[in-house]
Amino acid sequence: MRRTHRAVTAVLLAATLTGVSAPLAAARQPDPVQRQLDLLVEQDGVPGALAHEGRTTRRAGVADTVSGRPMVGPAGRFRMASNTKAFTATAVMRLVADGRIRLGDRAGTYLPQLARRDITVRQLLMQTSGLPEYTTLVDWSRPGTEEEYLALALAEEPVFPPGTDWGYSNTNYLVLGMLIDKVSGTDYRTYVERVVLRPLGLDHTYWPAPGELTLRGPHARNYGIHPARPEAGRVDVTELPGYEFGASGGLVTTPGDLNAFWDGLFGGRLLPRWAVRLMTSDTSDVGGRDVYPPGSRYGYGVSSTPLSCGGAYWGHGGDLPGSSVAGGRATGGRGTVTVYTTTWAAAGDSLRHLQGAVDAALCAEDR
Repeated sequence: MRRTHRAVTAVLLAATLTGVSAPLAAARQPDPVQRQLDLLVEQDGVPGALAHEGRTTRRAGVADTVSGRPMVGPAGRFRMASNTKAFTATAVMRLVADGRIRLGDRAGTYLPQLARRDITVRQLLMQTSGLPEYTTLVDWSRPGTEEEYLALALAEEPVFPPGTDWGYSNTNYLVLGMLIDKVSGTDYRTYVERVVLRPLGLDHTYWPAPGELTLRGPHARNYGIHPARPEAGRVDVTELPGYEFGASGGLVTTPGDLNAFWDGLFGGRLLPRWAVRLMTSDTSDVGGRDVYPPGSRYGYGVSSTPLSCGGAYWGHGGDLPGSSVAGGRATGGRGTVTVYTTTWAAAGDSLRHLQGAVDAALCAEDR
């Protein structure tokens, strides 16, 4: 599991037709969202891609390269990867809203492993703690505990002093999951179910059980470079130890459920308005870093990405060897969309087309 943000490049996706009647122009106007999905499949070699806006679902490619069955629809499950961080951040903010923790609290107050580190809850949420990335240090061939994973990261030198820079690290959300355990008195998975999944009726979203490698219900197959066998090239990587990805990337969902989460969070159904404002106003400029275009900002487990039609959208994004996920809820009532692919698509043309599909969906002229 590695990183995860998806963002959107400012591109103009529709051409203007001239010299024809309006109805004929509309009929000939290509669907800009479908165009981006087709480019992912036909040009970038992505096996399958989907964009879901609620009432509209567009698909390209196949769900299984062996059988050739069509790409699954909006009921298909997929690993949301680092979109999970937004769920974990929402759970932490629920504890803040209930007065059980404060953003300025030192994480070491709750977790003895961090007692000598001057790292706050806010810095963990914002990715400004300087904690090293644990996922690159783990032996994924065997199960491990969160305590073991954290120990691996703490054995490394900090990337920077807490609060002095921004640096994406799954370790921040590993720690936040452990913090939720301590403060709530229950496992963070149970707590997220209680304060996020159940209130929104996200019945198709779940945490994988220990040792569970497959995806439940209908789903597409996933293809990518297996981290333990890179010499094999692109292989089927549908079966992954999802439980091990934890609070930073473990949830499985559907496009409809993920859209409902963004609408519920930013629509004020999960947290007080002031808490949501904090998540989206106390931010770092991440434009030009990794996959973030100029103007992007990172808050508390959510990021904003500029749109070509003005405004921005708030979401997170996620990547695994066999998938990439983009999307979120746009400002100005422009809607919510989830786009995902069945292989890693976080660089080059594939990233541009993935981001272009999100931009096209949220900048549709008929909104």
